[in-house]
Order: sequence, then structure tokens, then C-alpha cells
Amino acid sequence: MTPAGPAAPRRIRVWDLPTRLFHWLLVACIVGSLVSVNLGGNAVGWHFRFGYAILTLLLFRLLWGFVGPRYARFASFPLSPSAAIAWLRGSRAPTPGHSPLGALSVYAMLVALVVQIGTGLFATDDIMWDGPLKVLVSNAASTALTRVHRINRFVVIGLVLLHVAAILWYVRVRRQALVRPMIVGDMTVDAGNGPQPPAAADGPREWLLALALLGLSAAAVWAIVTRLA
Repeated sequence: MTPAGPAAPRRIRVWDLPTRLFHWLLVACIVGSLVSVNLGGNAVGWHFRFGYAILTLLLFRLLWGFVGPRYARFASFPLSPSAAIAWLRGSRAPTPGHSPLGALSVYAMLVALVVQIGTGLFATDDIMWDGPLKVLVSNAASTALTRVHRINRFVVIGLVLLHVAAILWYVRVRRQALVRPMIVGDMTVDAGNGPQPPAAADGPREWLLALALLGLSAAAVWAIVTRLA
């Protein structure tokens, strides 16, 4: 009997539609937030709107990380610096979804954005714009949170630039495209002689669940902005 050779690479669904939409909507909102605040004047009103949209997306992603498809779940990419180092050294085989290094990037970005949006709710420019929850804290606390908000935006920008640099590194060094899978959802997977990894669920059931969670997240942001102030 002739021994079976290694399984041929095949394309599987890794990134479900809700995860892809979250990613690109977050990119658009971050860019819009940075542009609008730098324009100043009445454009700052859009800075707040983009901030509320980002908060909605973050709440959705938090929920989706527990109930979404396989590769969208936090359990599929645990935070592990040691695994990230091993992956950089090439001692870990590539797997679908986020690599250990990608997981570090995701968690760092989520934390930085939570800090940015959280402090922005209480921030003030001492001229014409106040965060919707500024009335809940003292002027001194609002000033301190505003300072954190202004400094942390450079952290967000830095993480975005690192993210872009990592994508270019993947393309040039690892010969692995990351942008296209985040657009179409499918990724080429070579499992060698091992079992082929399963595809992520991505159908009407997942889309309806994501829509419900997005609506729940939007309602929570509306309540925070209008009811707590």
C-alpha cells in the first residue's frame, strides 16, 4: 500500500462576516475620529459620534468573543507572550485565525481603545465640548481623564502603525497575506500530515445573532450617553 502524502492546502472560512465588518468599521471609525478631532470646531461633534460608534463596536466584539464562531472567540487566541516568542522563532506551526503575536496585538488594541473611549466620556476641552459623563465627576477628575485621553491617542496611533507594519512583515517575510482573508473571509491552510482544521461557521444564524448583539450594544451605549448624564 502506498502511504498517503501530506494533505493538499485548501481554503477554509476563517473570518466570519460579522468579524470582518467589525474590523473594517472599526478602522473607518478610528480614522474618522482622528480626522474630526484634528479639524476642530464643529467637526468635534463628529469626533463624539465616532467615539460612540467605536464603543458600540467594542461592546459587540466583547460579546462576540464569547459566542461568535470558532476563530472569533477569545478562547481561540489566548494571551500568551511565551507563545508569541516561540512563534517568532518559528517553533510553532502556523494555524488558522490569530497567531500568538496577532493575539497580543488584538488585546493591546482593545485595551487601548477601551481606555480612549472610557476617558473620552468624561473629558472636556474647557471651551465648548464636554464628554457626556463629565457631570458625574469633579473638574479635577475630568482634567486628569482628559490628559490621559490626549496621551493615549498616541498609544492608539502607535498600535495602528505597528499593526500595519506587522501586516507588511507577514507579506515580505512569512509570505502570508492577511488583508485579503479579512476581506473575503477565507484563508489557505496547509495542515501537513495532521487533520485539516475546521472552518468557522458563517451563515444566516451567525449573522442574525451578530445583528442582535450589535443592537444590544448600541442600546447600551445610548443608555450610557443619555441616561447616565
